[in-house]
Amino acid sequence: MAAGGDGFEDPSAEVLAEAAAAFGLLASSARLHIMWALAQGESDVTRLADRVGGALPAVSQHLTKLKLAGLVRARREGRRQVYFVDDPDIVTVVRLMVGQLAARAGEASASVARLRGTGA
Repeated sequence: MAAGGDGFEDPSAEVLAEAAAAFGLLASSARLHIMWALAQGESDVTRLADRVGGALPAVSQHLTKLKLAGLVRARREGRRQVYFVDDPDIVTVVRLMVGQLAARAGEASASVARLRGTGA
């Protein structure tokens, strides 16, 4: 790792490649919605499909990809698989990213509403 001018060391090429792959998986709005839902608490695939409005097979495929990447885990409860995110850092990243963008969208909507209210 090389040191940057700010005192932080640059991550290795391998670490950057892993991070890019993880962000690539989260670039899908469907997978990001699944991660958002799982950041709020564990769920089975049926409940997740209902929550995110996806078809059960599609949600299952997204979960498989997220699981293979190590972003989600699963445990068996009887005949069903329960999915969860057990890495608090991943939960933080998803909550911060989506939360900040939602707040910005809310601010933009409020600004437009104020402009419309003033007749501008």
